Amino acid sequence: MPLSLRIPPETEKLLRKAAQKAGLTKTAFILDAIKEKMGLVKSREHMIRDLAGWMSPEESEELRKNMELFNQISDGDWT
Repeated sequence: MPLSLRIPPETEKLLRKAAQKAGLTKTAFILDAIKEKMGLVKSREHMIRDLAGWMSPEESEELRKNMELFNQISDGDWT
């Protein structure tokens, strides 16, 4: 069923760029967004949260602490 959607030019520009980056048409991009908003498909965030659920809270905390090393920058690394 055809549907007309009126959006501001700046929003349309952002939509066009986002759709192009995703490799989709504007219509496909909008339909994906509607499906996600309606809960018909999972968002990327929900998929990541579901996949990350395999760790216990203790394992997750241990991993977080072990990963802190990667947040440190040594001046010697840049010379």
